Amino acid sequence: MELTVVMPCLNEAETVETCVRKAVACLAEHGIDGEVLVADNGSTDGSQALAEAAGARVVHVTSKGYGNALLGGIRAARGEYVIMGDADDSYDFTSLLPFVEELRAGADLVMGNRFKGGIAKGAMPPLHRYLGNPVLSFVGRLFFKSRIGDFHCGLRGFRRDVALSLGLQSSGMEFASELVVKFTTFGYKVTEVPTTLAVDGRSRPPHLNTWRDGWRHLRFLMLYSPRWLFLIPGLLLMALGLAAGIALSTGPVTVGEIAFDVDTLVGASAMMVIGFQAVLFALFTKSYGVAEGFLPPTDRMRSFLRSWSLERGLIISGVLAVAGLAGLVASVAHWKLRSFGELDPRESLRLVVPSATALMMSFQALLGTFFLSILNIRRASHPATEPGAADESTVQDALHARPAAPAAPAAEPAADAAGLGGRD
Repeated sequence: MELTVVMPCLNEAETVETCVRKAVACLAEHGIDGEVLVADNGSTDGSQALAEAAGARVVHVTSKGYGNALLGGIRAARGEYVIMGDADDSYDFTSLLPFVEELRAGADLVMGNRFKGGIAKGAMPPLHRYLGNPVLSFVGRLFFKSRIGDFHCGLRGFRRDVALSLGLQSSGMEFASELVVKFTTFGYKVTEVPTTLAVDGRSRPPHLNTWRDGWRHLRFLMLYSPRWLFLIPGLLLMALGLAAGIALSTGPVTVGEIAFDVDTLVGASAMMVIGFQAVLFALFTKSYGVAEGFLPPTDRMRSFLRSWSLERGLIISGVLAVAGLAGLVASVAHWKLRSFGELDPRESLRLVVPSATALMMSFQALLGTFFLSILNIRRASHPATEPGAADESTVQDALHARPAAPAAPAAEPAADAAGLGGRD
């Protein structure tokens, strides 16, 4: 079978029959060998019977949530390709051919773009149309180097085997973001076709909650991008802290009528320490994510892991410790020159603050080095019990050569409180 059209459903009795009939007619019109599958998430309004009467196969997904319903439908699908769309009659299921043609041409994921295809008046709230969707789509393009213009279009097609190999697991509305992010970051071919959005046919409000689900999308985008969540902010903080520290190390700095002195030096120290900690967290997250398969390995990360070792980390922390201790010795000598009496903080802190900063960063590097080493431990058969078992270097190489996508689909996600239905 070539295609399965999957529709998540939760109490869509007003529209699900119409959607199914449109999809069935589209398959028949274009001679596509396919089926329509409704992934019901516990409807109590008779949606299941209406969908079956219209020609759909209904599967029951007990774990609540938009993502859970779609995952259940994708796993139950029989087609090589899957096109998913909401059962609220806002998407045009009679115009699926452009998606199928892109998939046949070699695309792994085909996204609809409502902003290019046309949004009917009243089909999308102004807050979503002019703020929510544009901002989240921009963040997605920035974080993941995607070219997709509409990250949250609910009508999209993809290869079923690839989707299952990516370990998709978001149970709520953020499933829409996860699908795009993982297809993009793991290097699969992603294309886009214009599609339309009509006013949905329901008399009740949509399941989508603007602020809750908007936050869940943004949270997902941040958590899957340690580079933008940790690394870039950390490097910026370190650069600003270092520049300010160097400028203030010999005396106060005056800009116009504003004088910066040792109090600013303390702030610069805090920026250095916080920034360094953020950079370490970026390394931790990336290393763990690559090892577990939910983040793709990158050439830069492979290069770092090949060149990095516990011993090199200890050397770096040792250098920082020596610099900090040297500064503290100099500060004690300065104190001795004052006969261990009262010191002028504007002088003494210029030695103490940078020294203390170096020591704090030294311990951060030391602890981070050991923690990163723990993350990189791999289970391997002991050479004494199994001939030809991997040694430590082989295990590390296995990390660097890990496939881009997990080999098997993830387990059924836990139930989630997020709603189902149309996304605006």
